[in-house]
Amino acid sequence: MKSKSILIVLVLILAGVSVSGQKKSKKITITGQVFDYRQIPVQNAIIIIDDKKTDYVTDAQGFYKVRVTDSAVKIGVFTIATGVKEEEIKRRTKIDFVIPVPPPAAVSAGNVPAENEIVNIGYGNIKKKDLTTNVGKIDGTNSKYASYTDIYEMIRGEVAGVQVQGNSIKIQGIGSMNSGTQPLFVVDGVQVSTIDNIQPQVVRSIEILKGASAAIYGVRAANGVILITTIK
Repeated sequence: MKSKSILIVLVLILAGVSVSGQKKSKKITITGQVFDYRQIPVQNAIIIIDDKKTDYVTDAQGFYKVRVTDSAVKIGVFTIATGVKEEEIKRRTKIDFVIPVPPPAAVSAGNVPAENEIVNIGYGNIKKKDLTTNVGKIDGTNSKYASYTDIYEMIRGEVAGVQVQGNSIKIQGIGSMNSGTQPLFVVDGVQVSTIDNIQPQVVRSIEILKGASAAIYGVRAANGVILITTIK
């Protein structure tokens, strides 16, 4: 009789674990439509959940449909021209977006970029003329860059618009929105916490993003983004 009671207790415990697991993995579907400030549907806007890019994009009529966990807090849409616009989910299953008017493109004095220059923003390549803010970029394949002793010295000596002190980097023109001033580092498409181990000799290019150009990374890019591509 005692063994039977123990068996019943074990079954109840396992059933509770199973139900708990099902609750954690519960999904909800969110749908909606994305318009620009002229009420024109926006195609190919990227859907972002809790500051993370998804594989979902809007169709030709601006519609999207995405499955998320019931613990998700925020949903957003990203376009190259306007950056990220977010909404709190708050148990809603239908959320529409109206994207505001994009800011005018900025061009730094005395440094007008070639409009067809290609810039890697982390989730694809676009033409520099399509960015709404400036970026700095160097081509690391230049033989002179191999003379630098470390990556920080290379950035300080060659990349415009940054302040480098030791292993600390701050992108100029950005007020820190959180603790610290360090930008987000992305190396070969992967976010990393440090670039200390990168040698100048293996660097193919370094690009600096800020403002709307960095917005696809969400709040993590509040202090800008430094994209580094290495020679593979």
